[in-house]
Amino acid sequence: MTKKGDYTEKQLHNLGERFKKLRKERDFSNYEHFAYENDLSRTQYGRYENGEDLRFSSLLKVLKAMNISLKDFFSEGFE
Repeated sequence: MTKKGDYTEKQLHNLGERFKKLRKERDFSNYEHFAYENDLSRTQYGRYENGEDLRFSSLLKVLKAMNISLKDFFSEGFE
């Protein structure tokens, strides 16, 4: 894997970990319950938490459900 690929994979992993942390802080122990309550695809949201790539519009939808700005979301857990 190329260095650029390694960086991308690491940041996608960080994105997933950040989603998990914020979801748990909002008292959702289960990602499916969080997705269901916020009108998100449960399957797709689960993939995001596992570090799969997502569209920018999907990121915005998740952040809106978490009630967090882009600036605040990326303020921790990323290089």
